[in-house]
Amino acid sequence: MAKIKLTKNELKKQKDALKRFNHYLPTLQLKKQQLQSEILKINTALDELRSKIDLVTSDLNNWVEVFSEDVKLEDLLSVDKIITDEGNIAGIDIPVFKEIVFKEKDYDYWVYPLWVDFALDYLREIYELKAKELVFNRQLLAVKEELRITTQRVNLFEKVKIPEARENIRKIRICLGDMQTASVVRGKIAKVKIQKKEEAMV
Repeated sequence: MAKIKLTKNELKKQKDALKRFNHYLPTLQLKKQQLQSEILKINTALDELRSKIDLVTSDLNNWVEVFSEDVKLEDLLSVDKIITDEGNIAGIDIPVFKEIVFKEKDYDYWVYPLWVDFALDYLREIYELKAKELVFNRQLLAVKEELRITTQRVNLFEKVKIPEARENIRKIRICLGDMQTASVVRGKIAKVKIQKKEEAMV
């Protein structure tokens, strides 16, 4: 704790600081609650998405034996880019999934087996779900980091700054009270001395 001046100016400064801390703390606590709530929402959305991925993957597994023919589907379909918008949660910017763009290669319907169309539809769906999962994970990282910073600030205010300001105010008040008492005592002693001098002169 830094050494404080035991003056009226410092007392005012400490009172102003305490008022400021008490003013900002509820805002930070509210932000912390919002972020915790958003993390729950994102985790719920991720759970639903992963269930959907499992379901589609399970459907796809029914076709695995057919897919074992060496068709090289990855040559026909791949992800070009994932496009995101920017959203905002409790004052922080987060990515929001918009769409996925594929690189698709034309193929000869006479050369490739009939099931290739079906397989490519499944792959498109899985790629899109995986892209959404990726974006949700990025959201989660951003919100968790902001929650970490906000929690540190709440703890700093609750456990350090506010108790420190209160203790400083208490110390300054005691010191100023002692100085005032000492001043009154000195004044009384001086008055008694003056009275004695006046009485001695009479």
